[in-house]
Amino acid sequence: MTPPPPAPQPSYAHGTSTTPLLGDTVGANLARAVAAHPDREALVDVPSGRRWTYAEFGAAVDELARALLARGVTRGDRVGIWAVNCPEWVLVQYATARIGVIMVNVNPAYRAHELEYVLRQSGITLLVASLAHKSSDYRAIVEEVRGRCPALRETVYIGDPSWDALTAGAASVPQERVDALAAELSCDDPVNIQYTSGTTGFPKGATLSHHNILNNGYWVGRTVGYTEQDRVCLPVPFYHCFGMVMGNLGATSHGACVVIPAPSFEPAATLEAVQRERCTSLYGVPTMFIAELNLPDFASYDLTTLRTGIMAGSPCPVEVMKRVVAEMHMEQVSICYGMTETSPVSLQTRMDDDLGHRTATVGRVLPHIEVKVVDPVTGTTVPRGAAGELRTRGYSVMLGYWEEPEKTAEAIDPGRWMHTGDLAVMREDGYVEIVGRIKDMIIRGGENIYPREVEEFLYGHRKIADVQVVGVPHERYGEEVLACVVVRDAADPLTLEELRAYCDGQLAHYKVPSRLQLLDSFPMTVSGKVRKVELRERFGVPPEPDGR
Repeated sequence: MTPPPPAPQPSYAHGTSTTPLLGDTVGANLARAVAAHPDREALVDVPSGRRWTYAEFGAAVDELARALLARGVTRGDRVGIWAVNCPEWVLVQYATARIGVIMVNVNPAYRAHELEYVLRQSGITLLVASLAHKSSDYRAIVEEVRGRCPALRETVYIGDPSWDALTAGAASVPQERVDALAAELSCDDPVNIQYTSGTTGFPKGATLSHHNILNNGYWVGRTVGYTEQDRVCLPVPFYHCFGMVMGNLGATSHGACVVIPAPSFEPAATLEAVQRERCTSLYGVPTMFIAELNLPDFASYDLTTLRTGIMAGSPCPVEVMKRVVAEMHMEQVSICYGMTETSPVSLQTRMDDDLGHRTATVGRVLPHIEVKVVDPVTGTTVPRGAAGELRTRGYSVMLGYWEEPEKTAEAIDPGRWMHTGDLAVMREDGYVEIVGRIKDMIIRGGENIYPREVEEFLYGHRKIADVQVVGVPHERYGEEVLACVVVRDAADPLTLEELRAYCDGQLAHYKVPSRLQLLDSFPMTVSGKVRKVELRERFGVPPEPDGR
């Protein structure tokens, strides 16, 4: 009698490890790195030529911590950072953590509409901002909204006398006060708020603890083999977990050096920084690596010091990965999957994984984390090889959404599983493929866009009677934003130029629709819901010249 076939293995994996999690706060962990590597470089800013050893960086962090205390900022207060990549961003990250202040990341692309919401919702009392970025005059935008943000007491601008005045105040606060505050902190205290969202409403403030982000940065760095010998080039934005957790904390928790190539991504500046600073690791979303590889003088850069790096944000095409490994010398490049709410990384490829695993999967579970793939309706774990919703649990799951317990309960179930909203398949070997999204989130060049937020803003246009926003394929960015609009008066149609002008200065540039489709009505389900999937299918090709 033939024995029955073995039962299929469930789509569940747990990252076991004999190495324990870190029990430090961010500040205590930095102090250990300073003590262990005082003379090694911790931070290099290529544009300004400034550089800090670990001893100098630790002293600068404590000086800024004293300066914040002198301004009346105290444990549990929220300090916002609205700036491009620069050394001051990093100093604010570690100084706030040192004294138990919660840093709130504000996207540099935000305009008045979005800035006001974040300032009000998080209750930021002090905002540190750049003076300007691209077409944004930050001071003018702050002045526009500050009267509607009662908690905001002060704004300090980097590169302005207000920054010098802030740091000068450090002299009035003894170092003992910083040390005493630091000693009272718990690794489970909140330390960071990052705004993200589902497909409805405004962004939600994912609240992350020291334990969340310090351990995630540490394990991402450990998985690519970081030591104090590594120099990590970070062209990715600090306001994302990619930059501040996987980058900054991934480096400092191993005594490595952070290298800032430019305030925002520039392919030539990135490769120049790798060459000049002898970087061993380089981060980016696939579109960044494509831009670097496509530079006319790419072959002139000496990238032989590179050995590893991290790609995340979207899948990497096979041919691009081949060139990154062969021509950029990144034989140990790693793919990561995560979300802000999980600090961010849950899955990661390993240094010795083959090309197929690096391009077709997002890796396998990291140590001390659990993942499973479930039927999104019943919540039961599906067999390996079957598609379902990816869920994750462990030290990395956020504390919750800032002051939104109901939305927190929608995302994290009673078993503390984070519901990612992504459709995934777990292979027999435990590696995971992402095959789609349950939610309607649009990912444009690594930026997450939430249609409902854009729709709610566009409803304010006088010509728009109804609007649905969907993502459609784009050769360069992966997806682009399409606004499907029913106008109030067919005799007075809306143009794409009018729509974009309405968004200018109010929405971040990547959220502004690049395509417009005028419709008489939307396809609906029997229950009266708009069939966004049909809109995506129907208009997922370039529009006709008349826009209809």
